[in-house]
Amino acid sequence: MAEAAELGSARLLAAACREHEAAFGRAPVLAAWAPGRVNLIGEHTDYNCGFVLPMALQLGTVLVGSPTKDGTISIITTSADADKPRRVEFPTPSQSSPLSPGQPRWANYVKGVIQHYKGGPMPGFSAVIASDIPLGGGLSSSAALEVATYTFLQQLCPDDSDLVAKALLCQKAEHTFANMPCGIMDQFISAMGKEGHALLIDCRSLETVLVPLSDASLAVLITNSNVRHTLTGSEYPTRRRQCEEAAAALGKESLRDATMAELEAAKSRLGEEVYRRARHVIGEIARTEQAAQALKNRDYKTFGKLMVESHNSLRDDYEVSCPELDELVAAALEVKGVYGSRMTGGGFGGCTVTLLKAEAAEEAQRHIQEKYSRTATFYLTKPSEGAKVLPL
Repeated sequence: MAEAAELGSARLLAAACREHEAAFGRAPVLAAWAPGRVNLIGEHTDYNCGFVLPMALQLGTVLVGSPTKDGTISIITTSADADKPRRVEFPTPSQSSPLSPGQPRWANYVKGVIQHYKGGPMPGFSAVIASDIPLGGGLSSSAALEVATYTFLQQLCPDDSDLVAKALLCQKAEHTFANMPCGIMDQFISAMGKEGHALLIDCRSLETVLVPLSDASLAVLITNSNVRHTLTGSEYPTRRRQCEEAAAALGKESLRDATMAELEAAKSRLGEEVYRRARHVIGEIARTEQAAQALKNRDYKTFGKLMVESHNSLRDDYEVSCPELDELVAAALEVKGVYGSRMTGGGFGGCTVTLLKAEAAEEAQRHIQEKYSRTATFYLTKPSEGAKVLPL
């Protein structure tokens, strides 16, 4: 599996280098890679100061490039799914002339990181982006792009290499340039992932605990519904506001501090919808802590049960699932050797994640595809390393 990851990033790197030479007439001299992620459990808890348990993927984003002397930044994306144009040019930012978001949308993730970067004076540069993370699949292609950009800039004009500061700056870029009020999980795991481990993140204290996930008898199967989700609409911000409303009604800074008993006592003061949103978050925070402990104990049966409870809560209380995701989860749970399955990511499409015995992986893929009303795409994966510099 590790060999497959190396082959994947090597192919991406080679393709990006060829594109750079063809477009700019010279070979790139710097390269960086950052992974996407799958969240095993802990959905919509990060912006509620709760816990999340993601792992870094073997799918990722490569950025290659070279410094230039003309003060211009020129960037090309090779993604066929990206909104056009696929090449952008703009001057290096300065205090008197900062960068601002605009079109195409994909470039805003890159521009935001460049604008907020705290390293030394930034030269102009040419760059090419290549990725094998499915866009809109809920596997955090956006954070991978931000963290790969930051890792590239660290070679161009070094900073102090603080990983927490790196993740926070990439999150800030997404807030201010992509207008997406995301939590910290995606940037943290892309920057800090460790091979063979999931990462329990306390989204309030920003403390992290590595949780071993290297059992050779175990596999993680990601199933892409191929229903593309977009989080820039009103659904995500609306749920975030509902959580803040519930916390305020309970007299708490965030739902992290609330108990289920306190929520039940305040039910009459909350609208039915706000109550259900809060019930999901409070329950999910508790489930995530329990799941991390179960994983440490190699109690995969309990972990799987918590995954299913998480999915049902996301479907019924948070209302961010969709019929296709529900179909995929139901089909996975029919397979012998599957411990648990759930939707993962923001919802409204994207992927499911399934924890299962490695020996059941082939049968699970066959059965899920047979039962699914559309065509699914499968990724069998293990926890990967976080962002890194690639040698050229």
